[in-house]
Amino acid sequence: MKREIAIIAIVLLLAFGTSCERKEKTPPETKPPAIKAKVEAVALSTVPNVYEAIGTVRSKMTSILSSRIVGNVMKIHVREGDRVRIGQLLIEIDNKDTMAQMEKAQAGLQEGQKALEEAEEGIRAAESARDAADANKSLAEHTFKRYQVLHERRSVSEQEFDEVLAKKKAAEAEADRAGRMVESMRAKKEQVLARINQAKAEVERAAVYVGYGRIISPLSGVVTAKQTEVGALAAPGVPLLTVENESQYRFEAGVEESQIGRIRLGDSVRIDLDVLGSKQLDCRVNEVVPTLDTASRTFIVRIDLPRGIQPPLRSGLYGRARFPIGERQSILIPQKAILQRGELIGVYVVDPSSIARLRLIKTGMAHGDRMEVLSGLNAGETIIVEDVASTMEGARVANVQ
Repeated sequence: MKREIAIIAIVLLLAFGTSCERKEKTPPETKPPAIKAKVEAVALSTVPNVYEAIGTVRSKMTSILSSRIVGNVMKIHVREGDRVRIGQLLIEIDNKDTMAQMEKAQAGLQEGQKALEEAEEGIRAAESARDAADANKSLAEHTFKRYQVLHERRSVSEQEFDEVLAKKKAAEAEADRAGRMVESMRAKKEQVLARINQAKAEVERAAVYVGYGRIISPLSGVVTAKQTEVGALAAPGVPLLTVENESQYRFEAGVEESQIGRIRLGDSVRIDLDVLGSKQLDCRVNEVVPTLDTASRTFIVRIDLPRGIQPPLRSGLYGRARFPIGERQSILIPQKAILQRGELIGVYVVDPSSIARLRLIKTGMAHGDRMEVLSGLNAGETIIVEDVASTMEGARVANVQ
């Protein structure tokens, strides 16, 4: 029994000695080496107060083409993206009924022209008959005057005098009838001319309706939308094609009713379009639509965009309009002090113990080589502004100034 107790005591002594030996061999704790870095104290700066409104690019001249008659689409001569010129044929629509009306109107015009020729011929014949009747009347009057003198002298009998008088009256009646015939034929000609004018108007009207079957471009530009296919039924008010002019575009921004009072015609505005990347456009307000959109509670502000922008603009492009509406105090830091890892944005803040701590921030607008910080930093804090990519979390910063 005593022997077993002695053995256990020896084992415990050996274990305790080994433990002490291990503790003595543990290296002392060392501090990370200090790094030298350029730092800057965060301070408030005066920056422009900007109101941002989203909007869309629109062409200043856009035409949505539709038919003015009901008919099936027979041919479509353009596709989306094709450039067209003013007056170019774009779509043909079946208009057989209109063509039939056109032929009927032309037949009526030809009939009227033939009737006019007959009326003119009748006028010429009536005028000839009138001239002959006038000559016969004149002869009868002269004869009657001679016989009247002879009758007064008792040189002719009563019967001969009566016969001459009767011929005179008959010649006068014939001349009067011939004159009325001329007037009647002229009136008939006027009626025929009226029919011809009516037929011409019907032909012109039918020609207009025939033209409705040919959809032509009202402007030069590009086809941006095709809303129909061959065989589809075209009807008034149903869109077929959309053509927009490429020479001039504008930006239409929706401005909240609480901010519209701060925006005036001619105010400067900066436009950011996603298609242009980081490029910004300096423009001016050209129009403020006074009508409020009750659905979005916004007013439309139109801004003309510069010509010749590359890549070329198209209607529907998304963008933002930034309107300066005063000044405010904000934190600005050098852009090179910002560290971005994926979707996270941060800076290294040097704490009172001179240790670099990575802190997430939310940035705003860029102002030259500096970036606005909306949250995450306070005035008076110190940040590292150079070589942030090589800085490590927890590193000691030496010679902080």
